[in-house]
Amino acid sequence: MSVIAWTAVVVFVAAYVLIATEKLNRVTVALGGAAIMLAVGATDAEHAFFSEEAGIDWNVIFLLLGMMLIVGVLKRTGVFEYVAIWSAKKARARPFPIMVILIVVTGLVSGALDNVTTVLLVAPVTLLVCDRLGVPPVPFLLAEVFASNIGGTGTLVGDPPNIIIASRSGLTFNDFLVVLGPFVLLVLVVLVLLCRILFREAFRYDPDRTAQIMALRERDAIRDPRLLVISLGVLAVVLVAFVLHPVLGLEPSVVALLGGLLLLALSRLDATEVAQDVEWPTLVFFAGLFVMVGGLVATGVIDEIAQAAATAVEGKLWPATMLLLWASAALSAIVDNIPYVATMSPIVAELVNAEGGLGHAQVLWWALAIGADFGGNATAVGASANVVVLGIAARAGHKITFWEFTKYGLIVTVITVALAVPYLWLRFFAL
Repeated sequence: MSVIAWTAVVVFVAAYVLIATEKLNRVTVALGGAAIMLAVGATDAEHAFFSEEAGIDWNVIFLLLGMMLIVGVLKRTGVFEYVAIWSAKKARARPFPIMVILIVVTGLVSGALDNVTTVLLVAPVTLLVCDRLGVPPVPFLLAEVFASNIGGTGTLVGDPPNIIIASRSGLTFNDFLVVLGPFVLLVLVVLVLLCRILFREAFRYDPDRTAQIMALRERDAIRDPRLLVISLGVLAVVLVAFVLHPVLGLEPSVVALLGGLLLLALSRLDATEVAQDVEWPTLVFFAGLFVMVGGLVATGVIDEIAQAAATAVEGKLWPATMLLLWASAALSAIVDNIPYVATMSPIVAELVNAEGGLGHAQVLWWALAIGADFGGNATAVGASANVVVLGIAARAGHKITFWEFTKYGLIVTVITVALAVPYLWLRFFAL
């Protein structure tokens, strides 16, 4: 590697250590790291701001901004309080059944939508439910972000890396649904059991609070029925447009931004007040992180790592599958899985073609998808949904540290990725 490439590695590692140890504010670190990458020539303005492979992913930024505007307006209708009371009453105000509901809903919805949109909608409800129950919200937020990353793996549209894989491999929506759908449902069940063990201290039952919650009428929580109808109508149109993306040809980011601005206009609310609910630090952090990762892509660091791995296992399908699965999980815990998958896809395509292109060889695509998607659960910066939830939690006064997230995320990642080993063996090799 060149001197600039090694410099990019040093800058990225240093920034990652600072983010992990929380010695400095993560936004400051991300922007500082991005600035250094630009200053030393690891990337440039063209790559940082205009490249799809090595720059800021504006689709992610504007998708988040649009959905944050919609959530900001929805919050003023009282609908989150309504859902919180309703779900608490359905679970008889018992914390663990409520967590199960949140995991199942988040996991299934993440398969239809992207996982970031899902957590943006579910997290405010979670905070309100936990406030009503008098339990710490952090375990519930962690459980649902794990569920969103797992659930998004099950469909072509559930996680951006899957879209990249589909475009490279020719795999269809039904292929993802048939191969990964049943496995993801199994993993969600395992996640429920894991959360019961990992967060057992959070399931405190308070009879007095239960009586208070059961006496509440959820309808009383709705503060603005007119705005609620308008908001739900706009949200429904946005969600339908997400699903119809292949037909309409509109990027989810465009749909979300148009929906957010339309709802803001129809709501008659003060735009300045609604804008204050946008997680601006989260958006800026993403921009800095994308530029830093882009420096590794532009200097060829990620490509060299991927090429070395491909060379080491060429012609050995099962070892290649295992290396791809675990290496993808490990790297996706450190760098965003979108540029990683974009870089790795051409290499996997060559390996698949070398193995005949069909049948057993397709296992390499599924190993890449599972590893990249599940690996996002390992650390606080492993997936976009993680960063969003941490921002929402901090804004609500419940800071989740890098190591608190990683302490649980690593366990979930290792166990869920390990489950993929027998699944892939049975489906593509044994049967």
